[in-house]
Amino acid sequence: MQDIEAIGAVIGQPQTVLITTHQNPDADAMGSSLGLAGYLRKKGHRVTVVTPTDYSQNLHWMPGNDDVIAFDEKIRVHVSQLIEEADVIFCLDFSSMDRIRDLAPMVRQSRARKVLIDHHLEPESFADIAFWDPSAAATAELVFRLIVQLGDKGLIDVSIAECLYSGLMTDTGSFRHSNTTGNVHRMAAELLDLHIDVSSIHRRIFDNVSLDKFRLLGYVLNEKLKVLPEYKFAYITLTDSELKQYRSKTGDTEGMVNYALAVEGVVMAAILIDRNEEIRISFRSVGDFSVRELASRHFGGGGHRNAAGGRSRVSLAETEQKLLMVLPEYQQQLLETV
Repeated sequence: MQDIEAIGAVIGQPQTVLITTHQNPDADAMGSSLGLAGYLRKKGHRVTVVTPTDYSQNLHWMPGNDDVIAFDEKIRVHVSQLIEEADVIFCLDFSSMDRIRDLAPMVRQSRARKVLIDHHLEPESFADIAFWDPSAAATAELVFRLIVQLGDKGLIDVSIAECLYSGLMTDTGSFRHSNTTGNVHRMAAELLDLHIDVSSIHRRIFDNVSLDKFRLLGYVLNEKLKVLPEYKFAYITLTDSELKQYRSKTGDTEGMVNYALAVEGVVMAAILIDRNEEIRISFRSVGDFSVRELASRHFGGGGHRNAAGGRSRVSLAETEQKLLMVLPEYQQQLLETV
């Protein structure tokens, strides 16, 4: 409650606010950012949302999206000025500064009050105020909780509700993951009471797939999915040339790791993607097996127990070999997980 009261004090008077989130933002990152932006504008604040990178087209329908600024080198001076002019910077859905890439030095040096709202484990200590709860299913849940506990539930309109529902729905895997709590369903119910069209939200996020993405997925499932039954493990590797061959755009590989996890008998899955400057790895698991521990220990990453990420500076082939070499360390635990 003290953190919420501190945030309430910070936003008590209209100010210049900048909201940012992690690179390659997903529906929770964009939903929580745009939902918070809509709320703060209703409170009289001047608000700008800046993302470190672009993001998937299936999120561009969200209310407020047209005003989002996606950073690139061409607008560095403009973004730097926005950060410099901000009185308050909200950092949403990320726990360490490296997740905002080129924005990190500018945000660190800013005189603005920095407010972290996040649900990832082990947050870096960079914020003046941190509203952090790893038991929350999504950052959107925390934004909703913040608005309600500040006594402003009545300011949540359909546009804000659509954004927050999108983050809640996607980060719970459409309410099927183990982070789906009673609080999650109660929040969803309150948003539904505002008459949002959940069928339309689901369709715009999940049933809005380009032909190129479908063809890439078909190639991945037919040619790139590998299953190791002796470890209850399945994984995918994608080279830069393969991504280019299928004209892959930002967001096209998101969720692919879940297809590997869906294979019968698999309890851990990974996707390794060559992004030129580094290999990015996404891990997923079921049950009590912690991919966060594996990602943190071997690939400089982190996240949640059943969903984590990592990275590697060696080649894709070397990264794949390293992953295969650490599997025996976890074999017994994997085999015992159901």
